[in-house]
Order: sequence, then C-alpha cells, then structure tokens
Amino acid sequence: MKKAVKILSIVLALAAVITLFAACGKKEAETKTLTFGTNAEFPPFEFVASNGVIDNYDGIDMAIAKQVAEENGMQAKIENLEFDSLIVAVQNGQIDAAIAGMTIKPERLESVDFSIPYYKATQVMIVKEGSTITKAEDMADKKIVVIQGYTGESCVKDMGYKYEAFKKGSEAILELVNGKCDVVVIDSATAKNYVADNPGLKIVEDNNAFEGEEYAIAVKKGNTELLNKINATLEKMLADGTIEKFGAQYAG
Repeated sequence: MKKAVKILSIVLALAAVITLFAACGKKEAETKTLTFGTNAEFPPFEFVASNGVIDNYDGIDMAIAKQVAEENGMQAKIENLEFDSLIVAVQNGQIDAAIAGMTIKPERLESVDFSIPYYKATQVMIVKEGSTITKAEDMADKKIVVIQGYTGESCVKDMGYKYEAFKKGSEAILELVNGKCDVVVIDSATAKNYVADNPGLKIVEDNNAFEGEEYAIAVKKGNTELLNKINATLEKMLADGTIEKFGAQYAG
C-alpha cells in the first residue's frame, strides 16, 4: 500500500512539473509576439500582397515592424484595422503598437506615446491631367476627396473647404479616375504610388499650404519599456540606412 502511494505521489509530482513547464512555455511564446496594428490601404507603407514580409502584409512600415520585433527577440504579428480605430486599439491593449504612416500630432500625443520619427512627408494633391488646380486655393470651388482620419482631411478642414471622406485611398482614387471628384489630398509617397498605377493622373504640390509631417510608431501611454526598445531599433535603422533602403525598395 505504501509503495502504491509513493508511486502515485511521484506520478502527481511529475504531472505538476510537466504542467508548470507547459505553462511557462506558453507564456514565453506569448511574450515573443509583438502585435502591430495597421491600416493596409496606404502603399507604399502598408498594403496587402500575396507574399508580404509579415504574412500577407507588405510595405515600408511592415518591413520596419518585422525588424523591430526581430531585433528584440520577438515575432511581429499584424492586426489590420480601420485607421481611426488604431489609437483606441493601442489604448485598450488590443495591439501593442500602431504603425500606419501615422503622423505625430498634439491631439494624438494626449492619447498615446510616440517613438522617434522615422519618415518625413507632406500632403499633395492628385488631379487629372489638364486640371486647372495648380495650388491649394484652387480647390475652393472643386469637389475634394480625402481619406478619413488622415492628415489630408485635417488640412482641408482647416482650409475651410467642403470635402468627402473615404476610408480607403483606393476608393478615393477611383472617384477621381471616374470623374466623380476633382482632387484627392493625400500623403506624398502614397500619391506617387497611385499616380504610377493610374495613367492620366498627376501630383500637384503646394509647400506654402501644406507643412511637412513626421511618421512615428504609437504605443500605450506609459509603456516606456516597449517604447525604448522601438526607439533603439529605429535609431539603429536610421543610422545604418535600413529605413532609407526600405524607402527605395518600396517607393523608388
């Protein structure tokens, strides 16, 4: 009887050890995943591809996200969300960080912390060849389309012009191609992609109307541990030309 009890005790102890190791292994696997939120409608920064750098997601930001994760011993995971929901997703812990060509803005800094900037851009206007729009003030009596939540929307709003907002850049460009609007206001690098893919369109710049902006990665307020890891990796990538290389690869 005593022998049976002893054997049972050993079996239970081994089971407990196995359960503990399994739990630790599971916890370790979970901590090795770094979940980034994005809006994969913003080429060349993020878009859906048949063979992306992270699953089916590709672009400058996706390449950056992958390297940030790998440099810190983690695996990058992507959550494709509406752009306007990214800040909230960071705040409620649905994602660890947001990388989506997101501009550092005072109102956003009230809700999240931002990394160091990794890319500089500005707003431009996309019009059809032959358009009479040569500067921002020419949009006053035109039908303007912007992308909801993007900087272009706030710029046009500040100018006091009426506009229509779409959730996807591709939808906005389709409106222009089909002659349902006169101009699309959007970030410069993305504009180049859309113009290259749609003959008959061109870019109009107005540096007096549109100021430069800086893209950064957003994390939950107070998450200094993750922010420091992201910043250290971004600093390294900026210094060794990695981000510039990604820009050349995806934006030309």
